[in-house]
Amino acid sequence: MSSVSQARVSTGIPKLDEMLHGGLLPGSITLLRGAPGTGKTSLAMQFLLHGATQANEPGLMISFEEFPTSLYRDATSLGWDLEPLEREKKLHLMFTSPEVFIAGLEIPESPLNRLLREQDIRRVVLDSVTHFNRLTADHHELRQIYTRVVNGLRREGVTSMLLGEERRSQATRAEKGGLSFTVDAIILLRYVEVESSIQRAIVVLKMRGSDHTKEIRRYEIRKGGLAIGDAFSDRQGLLSGISYHTP
Repeated sequence: MSSVSQARVSTGIPKLDEMLHGGLLPGSITLLRGAPGTGKTSLAMQFLLHGATQANEPGLMISFEEFPTSLYRDATSLGWDLEPLEREKKLHLMFTSPEVFIAGLEIPESPLNRLLREQDIRRVVLDSVTHFNRLTADHHELRQIYTRVVNGLRREGVTSMLLGEERRSQATRAEKGGLSFTVDAIILLRYVEVESSIQRAIVVLKMRGSDHTKEIRRYEIRKGGLAIGDAFSDRQGLLSGISYHTP
């Protein structure tokens, strides 16, 4: 079946679906990269909420760094009430460690795999893959860890988003671990300086099995989540963080 004819998984953000030529491919794994504060968790939560409320696709947020109370607070600030969706078992939140998560993926009767299976989880968010970096200083071993995570999610057939910090040292570790080659798609969120003001930019860097929009677009974080605007025009150097006008 060609990628054009495959049903797509909506991110819940119409303009991002447009950039992805209809949405994510079912069962694919997307790396969502960005500096702290760029809205990675907000975008990922929109993805889960859309599945839970519009697509009959229960979701699971796995966090290595935030307790559920922090997620509730952040969601409320964007106008989202997570607790009713949890009660209806349309959304699940799990706070765990990288070690427990990896072990759980590979044990068929682990609490994680039972949850995925019994609740028919279709969408998974992992926040964040940066925490795997502390498990080893060896790049070869880090690549093996990433491969185990990606293969485990693929085996379950879920459509996943992996959040990754974009700080230079952490991004370098992820690159040396080969994560960018392992995932199916990469979406980058960036702060950019445009004429002495800081704006946010989003771009799809990679999408295996499908074409995608190459342009870099503005976005804002508002009540209701990310709102993507028009493409930056007549600017170069955006991904460096400091743009300049193209004559």
